[in-house]
Amino acid sequence: MHQKKLALVNDVTGYGRCSIAVALPIVSALKVQGCILPTAILSVHTGFHDYYLDDYTDHMTPYIESWKKNDLTFDGISTGFLGSARQIDIVLDFLRDFKGPHTLAIVDPVMGDDGQLYPSYTQEMCDEMRRLLAYADVVTPNVTEACELLNLPYRSDRDLSEDDFAAMAKALADKGPQGVILTGIHNGPYIGNFIYDQGKMSWVRAKKVGGDRSGTGDVFTAIVSASVVRGESLEQAVQKASDFICRVMAYTEELDLPHNAGLAFEEYLTTLR
Repeated sequence: MHQKKLALVNDVTGYGRCSIAVALPIVSALKVQGCILPTAILSVHTGFHDYYLDDYTDHMTPYIESWKKNDLTFDGISTGFLGSARQIDIVLDFLRDFKGPHTLAIVDPVMGDDGQLYPSYTQEMCDEMRRLLAYADVVTPNVTEACELLNLPYRSDRDLSEDDFAAMAKALADKGPQGVILTGIHNGPYIGNFIYDQGKMSWVRAKKVGGDRSGTGDVFTAIVSASVVRGESLEQAVQKASDFICRVMAYTEELDLPHNAGLAFEEYLTTLR
């Protein structure tokens, strides 16, 4: 019997339920071993008014070299926010070295939202992120990120038709990934995810509960990553992630937690299968 191993490339944040602090318990609950490659260490995430950040860029290459010397292999590699063009370059090298014929790479191109790139995101970083697509098996952009990756002018998801989503997903797939999930699409009282999986297209929709919360995308990507590494279809993985987030979001709203406290997922970890 072989237990699946998933490399998690993201920052480690002490408080606020995001990035690896969210991904590690979730992939563990799904019976997948999470292996951490940190990009930075933060006291709290950047949604708080004050935070301490230790940039780990200078340590990433020797850290990866140790993994190489120990002949480590992974069934999956899941990447999250990358804070500089240099970090993206390091991750490109990591994928070249560690992505074997049976290793799935899941890329969450955390670049921006609502038509705006994040303030720290430069044109060079956008160009490097496009290069990363060539190594991805699954990519999970929102509409803002998809437009940027395709060099398209931004259009709100509310102004896009199903044919538009299909064209965007196909164009992204042509750049490398066989699976594309266009995330967070507004559809009346629902939030939808448009799935393109080796030419097959489908939707997973869920009723919108509460407002935006930090770490929601990290929960989504962690569940999708662990599920596809275990051999589940992209649609099954997205449905599982969507259902879990809906339950957890409703519970978090009941607790009346501030938005920067993230999702109170701990109560529901044992429901993940």
